[in-house]
Amino acid sequence: MERCIKPELLDELPPADPRAVRSRKDLLRVNAWMGNCGIMVRALRSTCRGPVARPIVELGAGDGKLLLCVARRLSADWQGTSAVLLDRLKIISQETRQDFETLGWRTEFLEADALDWLEQPAAPACDAMIANLFLHHFTEAQLAVLLRAAARLTRVFIAVEPRRSERCLCFSRLLRLIGCNRVTRHDAPISIRAGFAGQELSQLWPSGQSWSLQERPAGWFSHLFIAQRMD
Repeated sequence: MERCIKPELLDELPPADPRAVRSRKDLLRVNAWMGNCGIMVRALRSTCRGPVARPIVELGAGDGKLLLCVARRLSADWQGTSAVLLDRLKIISQETRQDFETLGWRTEFLEADALDWLEQPAAPACDAMIANLFLHHFTEAQLAVLLRAAARLTRVFIAVEPRRSERCLCFSRLLRLIGCNRVTRHDAPISIRAGFAGQELSQLWPSGQSWSLQERPAGWFSHLFIAQRMD
């Protein structure tokens, strides 16, 4: 299956539109079915070892619920983590902000385009940069720019994306069975066709630096990419 990028309804609806609100709730269930929180937790634990929590940037953070799930499952060693949640729409609720505070995480929520933010000279360095169901929105040319900028700023880059396969496409048509609305059911097959397979992200990661790259299927429906600087 060739990679194909098309507009998704959720990206075009106003944030307060009831269909968009419902679809974001659907995505919590979709992430749970995909196991993306657990995949991200294991990737962070394996790459960010040590007694002190690390500064994290999440690209395309959305409503912040995925990173909140990750924060809840990480060990107490991660208390005090400083996280920047970046998204082009500021849809983080006050409840989510308070939940991060309860966990001892210091959070900053930025409303910005990821490509623009990454390329600005003042973009802060971090130990880990993560993305969940985000990179598949970009063309190969855009991804090359994004990943090059990310490599300049971070020691570890982790992305969990849709796995592009006929099997995943088949399962995406069953989302009605778990109560997903029309927006989610429309967007899911589009996301999978825009997803990744093989070593596609590794081939776009900038060469000529000391990086360890991992790229493989994860869980039933996800595709995992990890780039770790070799110190």
